[in-house]
Amino acid sequence: MNSHIFQINASRGGVPKSAVREATLIATGLTIDVQRLTQFHGGTERALCLYSLEKILALQREGHPIYPGSTGENVTLAGIDWDELRIGTRLKLGDEVAVEISSYTVPCKQIAASFIDGNFKRISQVQHSGWSRLYVRVIEAGNLVIGQTARVL
Repeated sequence: MNSHIFQINASRGGVPKSAVREATLIATGLTIDVQRLTQFHGGTERALCLYSLEKILALQREGHPIYPGSTGENVTLAGIDWDELRIGTRLKLGDEVAVEISSYTVPCKQIAASFIDGNFKRISQVQHSGWSRLYVRVIEAGNLVIGQTARVL
C-alpha cells in the first residue's frame, strides 16, 4: 500500500481542524496552526498530532461521526501500519520532514462530538490500545504537502 499524507489540518485554536493543502513545520508545530491550551498541546514534544485514516474509517464503520481533522490531528496518514508505531519510532513525511513519536495523546471532552454518546475515550491508548492519536517531536523541519509519501524509518 502506498503510505502518504492524506490530509493536513490546522485551526486558529480548538477542533475541528480544517484541511489545508500544505504547511510548514517548525520545531514547535505547523506555522499556520494555533494551540489554545499549550499546557496540553503543542511545544517541542507535541509539535504535531498524527492519526490514521484507516482508524478513522474503522471508527466511522462503528457509527462514530469522526472525520479527518475532527479530533484535532494535524496530519492524517494513509497506508501506515498504525499497530507497528511505538514511542521512539521515526517517520519520514514527504521529502524534508522527519519526526519521532514522543507520546500517545490523552483524549479530552473537546473531541466528544466525534463519537457516539460523546465517548471520546474510544481513542484512549489506556482503554483501547492501538487506537490513540500520536504526538511527535520534530527531527527535521520542512514543508508538508498532501499526497507526499510517509514511511517508517
